[in-house]
Amino acid sequence: MKRLFALPVLALASALMTAPAFAADARKAPECIAPANPGGGWDFTCRSVGKLLSNLSYVDGNVQTVNMPGAGGGVAYAHIISKRKDDNNVVVAASTATTTRLAQGQFPGMNADQVQWVGTLGADYGVIAVSKNSPYHSLKELLDALKEDPSAVKFAGGSANGGWDHLKVLIAAKADGVKELTKVKYLAFAGGGEAITQVIGGHVGAFTGDVSEVLGFIQSGDLRVLGVLSDDRLPAPYDQIPTAKEQGIDAVAPNWRGFYIPGGASKETYTWWTNSIDKLYDSAEWQDVMKENGLLPFHKSGADFDAFVKKQIADIQSISKEVGLIK
Repeated sequence: MKRLFALPVLALASALMTAPAFAADARKAPECIAPANPGGGWDFTCRSVGKLLSNLSYVDGNVQTVNMPGAGGGVAYAHIISKRKDDNNVVVAASTATTTRLAQGQFPGMNADQVQWVGTLGADYGVIAVSKNSPYHSLKELLDALKEDPSAVKFAGGSANGGWDHLKVLIAAKADGVKELTKVKYLAFAGGGEAITQVIGGHVGAFTGDVSEVLGFIQSGDLRVLGVLSDDRLPAPYDQIPTAKEQGIDAVAPNWRGFYIPGGASKETYTWWTNSIDKLYDSAEWQDVMKENGLLPFHKSGADFDAFVKKQIADIQSISKEVGLIK
C-alpha cells in the first residue's frame, strides 16, 4: 500500500519541480538571436530589450545577443527549427520582414507554425508621401488616379521589389478598389533616404516607406505625407498626419518589432516570455526607449499576436500572388 501511494507522490513532486524549471531556463541569462549583422533593427531589438530585461531584474544575469545574419532571417529561423526546437533559453528578434518572407516562401520548407510567436514592443508605420509640388493633396486623390490608370504614379521605396515598402502601396491600393495591381509601378532604391531624394527631386511621383524616415522632410516642407497606415492617429510629432482609415481606406501596415521562441519550448517558458513582454512594454523605461528610437505604439502578445501574425502572412501571401510575386 505504501509503495502504491509513493509512486504518485513522487510523480507529482517531479512535475512540480519540472514546471518552474522550464520558466527558470528562460530567466537564466537567455540568448537573443538577432538574424542580421550588428547595427540593424533586429540587433537593436535584441540589445535594447535585453538590456532592460537585465536592468529591471526580469532575468538573472545578462541577455547575450548573438548575431546570425543570412537569408533575410532564414538562417536564424532554420537554426531554431532544426537545432534549438526544444530550447527554453533562447528568443529570436523578428519583424514584418519575417512574416513577409514566410508569406512569400523565402524560407523554403518552413512555416509560421514551427515557432511560438511571443509579442511585439512597438512598430514603425507605413506612409505614402509626395513632394511639396505634387498635384495630390490626399491619399484618396492619389489612389483615385490609380483607379483611372494604375501606372499613373511611380512609387519609390527602400526595399526590394516585392518587399514591405512595395507591399504597402499594393495594400492601400487594393483596399481602395484599384484594379490591375500588376500595373502599379514601384522602383526599388538602396534605402529610404535615396528614395525620398528621388521624390523631392521630381523624378518619381511618390514615396512609400516608414513614418520614421520622413519627419525631417515634413518639418522642412519638402514632403507632404498623404496618409499613415495605422489604426489611429499617431502621437506627436506625427499627429497631424491623417490615417488612411480616416480617408475611407481600410489599410494598416505596421512594421512591428517583436520576438518568437522555438516551437518546442515549454508552455511555462512561453507564458513567462509573454508576461515579461507585457510588463516591459508598460514600463516607463521601455516607453523612454521607444521615444528615443522612433518606435510608436503597437503591442500584441500571446494568442493575440499569434493570430495577428497568421493573418498578416495570409494577407501578404494573397496580395503577392495577385501581383505575380509568388505562384
